[in-house]
Amino acid sequence: MLHHVELYVSDLKKSLTAWDWLLNELGYTLYQQWDKGQSYKFEKTYLVFVQTEPEHLEPPYHRKKTGLNHLAFHADSLEQLERLRSELPHRGFTELYADRFPHAGGPNYIALYFEDPDRMKVELVATL
Repeated sequence: MLHHVELYVSDLKKSLTAWDWLLNELGYTLYQQWDKGQSYKFEKTYLVFVQTEPEHLEPPYHRKKTGLNHLAFHADSLEQLERLRSELPHRGFTELYADRFPHAGGPNYIALYFEDPDRMKVELVATL
């Protein structure tokens, strides 16, 4: 089982505005807070968001470079994906593959894809 994932972000306040909404919608709860970071927990796994130090802000993150490509989460249903999808632009996220929703991953795969404020890709997967 995954213990935790720690993500460094370029603008902690902006990232937390987006991620706080999403993680609460997915059942995560606030776990830890400090001046340069915050974490959310679901059962035994937690996600940590930390402000990147100024000297490490360049070059910016890009998911196609070596490192993390995306995070994928379970969703309850297609209905949940549709509800969350309508909120994405108001919460700091940018939808990906909108023209192929909900089957951008294939005909037998129901998912919603989007990017966070740092352009980290996020995938929400609903079971058939």
